[in-house]
Parts: sequence; C-alpha cells; structure tokens
Amino acid sequence: MKTTTALIMIMSFFSLAQGQHSSPKIFNLLVGTYSSPDKSGIYIYTFNAETGEFTKKAETTGIANPSFLAITRDRKHVYAVTEVDGGKGSVSAFSFDPVSGKLSHLNNASSGGDGPCYVTIDEKNRFVFVGNYSGGSLSAIPVNADGSLNNDIQTIQHTGSGVLKNQDKAHVHATVLSADDRYLFVPDLGTDKVYVYKVDYTKEKPLSPADPAFASVTDGNGPRHFIFHQNGKYAYLIQEMSGVITAFDYVDGKLASKQSVSSAPKDFSGKIDAADIHLSPDGKFLYGSLRGDINELAIYAVDKNGKLSYVGRQSTLGKIPRNFAIDPTGNFLLVANQNTNDIQIFKRDHKTGMLAPTGKKILVEKPVCLKFATVN
Repeated sequence: MKTTTALIMIMSFFSLAQGQHSSPKIFNLLVGTYSSPDKSGIYIYTFNAETGEFTKKAETTGIANPSFLAITRDRKHVYAVTEVDGGKGSVSAFSFDPVSGKLSHLNNASSGGDGPCYVTIDEKNRFVFVGNYSGGSLSAIPVNADGSLNNDIQTIQHTGSGVLKNQDKAHVHATVLSADDRYLFVPDLGTDKVYVYKVDYTKEKPLSPADPAFASVTDGNGPRHFIFHQNGKYAYLIQEMSGVITAFDYVDGKLASKQSVSSAPKDFSGKIDAADIHLSPDGKFLYGSLRGDINELAIYAVDKNGKLSYVGRQSTLGKIPRNFAIDPTGNFLLVANQNTNDIQIFKRDHKTGMLAPTGKKILVEKPVCLKFATVN
C-alpha cells in the first residue's frame, strides 16, 4: 500500500512538473508608449497568467515615441518604430534579456518615410518590415548578425486616395507576414486596399508585388490592422472609419472576401475609429477595439468555416483603446487605453469568449502597444 501511494505521489509530481514546463504561466509584458526621450519609453513587466498579477521589471529611456513593437521568435531582440523631429521615422533595435527584462539599444535605421506605425520581423530574423502611416510607404530593413539594423533599405511608396477627407493620400497602417513568411500583407487606410507582396530573402530588395497585387474593400472603410487565423486558412481585417471587420479565405498569397460584419453598436451614429484586432489563442474567438465615441471591445465567435457571429461587447474602462493583447494562455485580455494612461486587465472566459473586469490595471503614460514573450 505504501509503495502504491508513493508511486502515485511521484507520478503526480512528474505530471505537474511536466505541465508547468509545457505550459508556462509567467510571461514578459512589453509596453510601447508615446513619450519624449527624457522619459521612459518601453516598459517591461512580469505578468502571471494564472492570477493576473504583474510586477515592473525594467524600462528604457532615450528613445522618442517607441510605439509599436516587434519581438524576435528567439526573444533576443526587440524592434520599435519611433517618430523624431519633423515627423521623420526610424526603427530602433534593442538586444533583449528575457530573464532580467533589460533592453540595450543597438542602433537606429531610417524607416524610409514619415510617421512609422507598425513593425514586424520574419521568423529567421532576416528583415524588419515597417509601415509608414504619414508617408504612405513601407520598407524592408536588413538585419545584421548581431541584431542591429542595416540602412541599405528597400522602400515602396504607395499612391492613390479614397473618398473620405482623411483618405487624401496613401496611409500604410500595418505590415503583416503570412505564417510561412513568403508574403507580406499591407493594409492601406488611404486607398482602401490590402496590398500583397512576395518576399524573396535572397535579394537585397526582397519585396515585389504579388499576383494579384492587392485586395480591395468598400470605399471609405479605411483598412487598418490585419491578422491570420492560427490554421492559416482565414484572415481578418478591421477597418478604421467604418468599424467593419472583413473575413477572408486565404490560399498562397491570395485573399477572397467572404463576410463583413460591423463592430459598432447597432444604430450607432458617432465616431467609430476602430483600431486593433486579435484572435484568442485557440482561434475560437475574435476581438476588435473601437476608439472614438465608443471605447469598447466587440467580441465574435469564429465557426469552423472562419465566419464570425456576434457574442457581445465590453467597455475598455478607459479612452482610446489603441491596442490590446491576449496572454498566450488565453486567460486574460489586456487593453492599452492611450488617453487614460492605463492598461486594464480583463479575465477571459474560454468557453464563451466574454470578458470580466478584474479591478487590476497598470498605470503607464500613453500606452499604445502590448506584446507578450516567455521569460525563459
């Protein structure tokens, strides 16, 4: 009997340890902000995905407006878009210690245009891709072996305009790679298109137009952020002016629109100003943030065919939810409220997708980007 009990205890301990190893609960939370060089720009917190508790670990100074962030898959480097005097854009490269949370500045490279707003990097750390909102362009920036950036960049200028006043010219709002890193998708708010580029990493100028070169949306929608479903078969686009979320089927660089839903409340007539979009880690729910006069998250279920059905809404408990993130376990959703200087923490129901306020919030000046990364 004693032998059996001891064996059960050993097996239970092994299972627990194995579970902890395969499913970490402690993560780094990196926060990009709008800030002046003499103030902290990027904040790093430890976040407990079981309890929702957080602890500040580190911060950076000396970089103006390190807003949108990208973390390499190996977690050794972080890249941040920055806006400097006169609206000229740059990308800052940092080495990153995920254990201590320390960021060490390596160098800056030109973003190739004004008002950079989005940055991403391929899985093998070959190129950083950045979108310039004010300038209406995108750039591919080579990455050196030490993680620093090379200034021998490729820049592509978009042209054209839309039907609304703030669509007077091209406004690139995101640069999103497909799961296989072979295509780059570029929503352009000004031209109502999602441009598609082939990526050839063997070339100094890796980007060339795909065939077809873009997918169009209804005039006046204003494409903003774009994501792929975890299964690689579907993609979703949130559109700033209309608040419409469009679902696409995706195959080898080609998008086929199949559904559009409004994320704004029914019969709403105020300013919508939709912003960010994310899927739950299990791919069963989609969330979109609305700024303007709404300040809410819209919640949708995703069916087996990738189509969306409305689930509910949740106030962000603050103003201008420019960005939000779901922790890798799917337990919590965090919202960066830019104009109320806080990050609200919501508990997420895995079965229903609904959110519940926890009463916890992180106080940060003008938070505009949230990224999770494992600690070790």
